[in-house]
Amino acid sequence: MIAQGRSKRQYTGAIYHKHRKKKKYEMGRETLRTKLEDEERKKIIDCRGNVKKVRLTATNVANVYDPKSKKCFKVKIKNVVENPADPHFVRRNIITKGAIIETEKGRARVTSRPAQDGVVNAVLI
Repeated sequence: MIAQGRSKRQYTGAIYHKHRKKKKYEMGRETLRTKLEDEERKKIIDCRGNVKKVRLTATNVANVYDPKSKKCFKVKIKNVVENPADPHFVRRNIITKGAIIETEKGRARVTSRPAQDGVVNAVLI
């Protein structure tokens, strides 16, 4: 189980001793990477408090906002050009927040978190 709690080690390198077991509310999940593929795939996850979270596993479209005309367009993504999160994401065509994508309208910066929101929103550069 992946737990989101304090570190197992102190800053000196010594190990903290547990005073209780891990609780379900501390549980985390593996990170899910949104890939650029031909078809769109989504994953619905049950979360705490009767909440459903839609995770985008693969996509080929983005909602792009044009600041000059102040309009939004649904356009196809050609490829991932740059990703400040990890340079290796560019080769693997992984889309995260802050990534620069090449679309039919031009280059755009991703403003949403696709693995959290279930949609790719971007602004033209």
